[in-house]
Amino acid sequence: MLAPCPSRTPDELKPRWMGHFCGLCLELRDDAGHFARLTTNYDALALSVLVEAQQGDDADSRNAGPCALRGMRRQRVATGEGPRLAATASLLLASAKIRDHVEDGDGLAARPGARGIAGLTADRLRAKATAIGGSIGLDTAPLFAAIEGQRGVEADAGLGTPLTAVTAPTEAATAALFAHAAHLGGRPENTEAFRTAGAAFGRLAHLLDAADDFEEDAERGAWNPLAATGSGIEDARSLAREALADMKRALQSARIVDATLTELLLDRYARHAFSKTFGSSCSTHRPPTAERRGYRERRDYRKDRRYERRSRYDHGYYRPEPRNFFAGLCAFTVLCCTCQMCCREEYEGPWSRRRREGCCRDCDCCDCCPCDGDCCGCGCD
Repeated sequence: MLAPCPSRTPDELKPRWMGHFCGLCLELRDDAGHFARLTTNYDALALSVLVEAQQGDDADSRNAGPCALRGMRRQRVATGEGPRLAATASLLLASAKIRDHVEDGDGLAARPGARGIAGLTADRLRAKATAIGGSIGLDTAPLFAAIEGQRGVEADAGLGTPLTAVTAPTEAATAALFAHAAHLGGRPENTEAFRTAGAAFGRLAHLLDAADDFEEDAERGAWNPLAATGSGIEDARSLAREALADMKRALQSARIVDATLTELLLDRYARHAFSKTFGSSCSTHRPPTAERRGYRERRDYRKDRRYERRSRYDHGYYRPEPRNFFAGLCAFTVLCCTCQMCCREEYEGPWSRRRREGCCRDCDCCDCCPCDGDCCGCGCD
């Protein structure tokens, strides 16, 4: 959700953002091994940023040596409890996702002989998350319990079930992580504000993921909360806008020394993610006749979005076959060593083979509406 957007990131903040990204990657390497660096998660950077925002100039950092992913440049990187909290979240999410594939028998776990390896990998990542969390005083047992409870919630969900009931486990886990960031930052008075912001962040991430996968899940016959509850895209859009507003209010009520990077990630990047998924909230987004045409128009709109997404991420209208784990790992190594994942405008995903965007390229990806991108969630309609 919080993928970097260079055209909307002030030049003075780009090194700071990269410092947190590299700090998380190096923390994963040092505490969980080189393989764990594959779990580096953009969204988890918000936790490291929140800890630093409360400490200001007192936040820990160090100079890191050249790295191929940075074009062999040196970098000032974040260290200490913030990156450890982000590393815990990254490992926790990766473990939960792999375990979900194992139990569903899909993804990489569906391949012959891969299910057992995937299960062992999930257990190893979980153990590493528990160890790193314990080093910063975070009890990961409630977090894993909340994530594991998601399957039961989804099994009980049906037509008429509120979307908030489905997103509740995600909200609980992210709320606990955000609240612990207040503790690590030495500002216990921010605990409740961060907990509220974390719950809103979790709800927003869950809804954006469900909306992004809506058409693809329908084609594959996979479970999707919007279809299962009968809520639809518009209900998700409304709840996502409320989550954006709740998160912004909660963070504004907290005592933060330096909010520049926090506002970049949890306000600007989050609104951009909302806009990419649901479109601009401006009145120019949808023609006036769309509401009068009813259900058929909405179905055509979703169909257009599907073809648009395919033409953008795939090679024409035909999606290439995904690579298996080992072929994807080789492709990932080549992309990393040649800096394509950060410096190239577009590259092919190592496993999915979808079109991806390099994180350090110069682009106009946020010029999405006449309001210069600041209308996504502000209520200007």
